[in-house]
Amino acid sequence: MAVIFFHFSGQSGPAAQPRGGTCDTLFHDFTACFKAGIVRPMKYYAVAAGRTTGIFTSWPAAKIQVEGFPGAVYKSFTTREQAEAFLADPVLGNGRKKTGSSRKPRNNGPDGSDTDWPDGTIVVYTDGSAIGNPGPGGYGVVIQKHPDGPATELSGSYEHTTNNRMEMTAVIKALQALQRTDSPVVVHSDSRYVVDALTQGWARGWEKRGWKRSNGQPALNPDLWEQLLPLVRSMDVRFVWVRGHSGNPLNERCDELANTAARNRTLRDDTM
Repeated sequence: MAVIFFHFSGQSGPAAQPRGGTCDTLFHDFTACFKAGIVRPMKYYAVAAGRTTGIFTSWPAAKIQVEGFPGAVYKSFTTREQAEAFLADPVLGNGRKKTGSSRKPRNNGPDGSDTDWPDGTIVVYTDGSAIGNPGPGGYGVVIQKHPDGPATELSGSYEHTTNNRMEMTAVIKALQALQRTDSPVVVHSDSRYVVDALTQGWARGWEKRGWKRSNGQPALNPDLWEQLLPLVRSMDVRFVWVRGHSGNPLNERCDELANTAARNRTLRDDTM
């Protein structure tokens, strides 16, 4: 086995050539070594959910963040741009590790196709709305067993609330309706507030700190998080962010249900 080492003069241009070692003998520059497979391309490890999130340039450093961490989500890439794109819009799960799979991202395209979920998976879409934010609000839910089960719709309205509270209420109502199921559940929401708080561990952190954010300020909507987190822990549930108003028919239907409910004349107080 040949041991390869490099020494660069610190100059740019033709003078900055590697010297010494087997590589200097067989090849004339670093590019030739790279193409020959002697020098391996650099990898970037994107950790979307772990002890510390971000991009790491070595597997040992990334492994410390994800090994033994519940719901760790991570993936390796050959370019930093790919890693950054993954962190910006990861396919996140609850209690599942995302490795270097070549499967296409789920539900982030314009049509939001669900064709890659296993048969029997319960697919849920949720949405919430508040006119004026805050103002009269409503939520909408569509529940369907993959691939072609009948759809169940839920909706409700409140007299004075916020968008985020209605987004959370939609997820709570959906999971309450599914508490007795043994099937895996996939909840799709266009709310970054809800999805990121659940998949990146923010809500768990708020809970541990007595519903305080990391800066010491009060976390918003603790009454709803106190209902939602136990539901999430008791079920095989995964959360996926989808882009709103992008042509996804179930997301659009939830939006219609939520907005119709918000305009309902028989509104209730925003108490669960």
